Amino acid sequence: MGVVGVGHLGNIHARIYRQIPNCELVAVSDIDQRGLSALCEELGVTGYADYRQLFGKVDAVSIAVPTKLHFQIAQDFLKQRIHALVEKPFTNNLKEADLLIRLSRKNKLILQVGHIERFNSAFAATLKLISNPKFIECHRLSPFPGRSLDIGVVLDVMIHDIDIVLGLINSAVKKIEAVGVKVLTELEDIANARLTFKNGCIANLTASRVSDEVMRKIRIFQQDTYISLDYKEARACVYKKSGLSITKVDLPIEKEQPLEKELESFVNCVLTHEEPVVSGEVAQDALKVALEIQHQIWRKKIFS
Repeated sequence: MGVVGVGHLGNIHARIYRQIPNCELVAVSDIDQRGLSALCEELGVTGYADYRQLFGKVDAVSIAVPTKLHFQIAQDFLKQRIHALVEKPFTNNLKEADLLIRLSRKNKLILQVGHIERFNSAFAATLKLISNPKFIECHRLSPFPGRSLDIGVVLDVMIHDIDIVLGLINSAVKKIEAVGVKVLTELEDIANARLTFKNGCIANLTASRVSDEVMRKIRIFQQDTYISLDYKEARACVYKKSGLSITKVDLPIEKEQPLEKELESFVNCVLTHEEPVVSGEVAQDALKVALEIQHQIWRKKIFS
């Protein structure tokens, strides 16, 4: 296993791979020589400034670099017949996503995208209870991160909830309405989107990276049932109609680290060649909606 980009997130990838059975971290790459050297010394692995030096040394790789570099680096590894996990957002545009998908299929490789909430233990606990949602509300708020500023809050943050909502609703998107504003950067820092599906379900998504609190919640409403899920705290509860009253049940959840589960799943897919939970095609669907939300925001010229 190798890791390309060992900044905040890639650094964690490298440490987790060191703990996964049937997986050996052998090399990492980053253009920041100081950070690279420190990590290599700590973990006892080889580091390279040029990611292409990993060719021939690894079977699979995590790519945790800025979004604008995802396509070129992932393409280079796939051409070398090396399995790849690409952090979200998948790519900058749909054409690049499609090219990576085609290349991975042609070379019979695993291509997974890092939508981590799919591996949240609280989300997994609610899946069996979700059936034909009528309304979904998502809030994903955080303080200003000081990183990932090459993309706006839609691709950086909201895309998590877009992916989850698309996975929960068995229907195509009929209409997208969105607003957003820039606050601290030249891209949208807070955004709200309303997705209307062909089956009548509506999803309302709010994302912000200029909040003074951290919130990652989703509320799902369906016939006689309301499910509330807190990703951050890994908690979930279900409210159900019982006669003329409402009962609340807290779901039992065994808390696990989502990123560990995600990377373990990737390693397992490489070993067994099973389809990833978040394949390139699944990630491309979320990217398509995210890009349309951005288009809706930008075309209103509220940034001028």
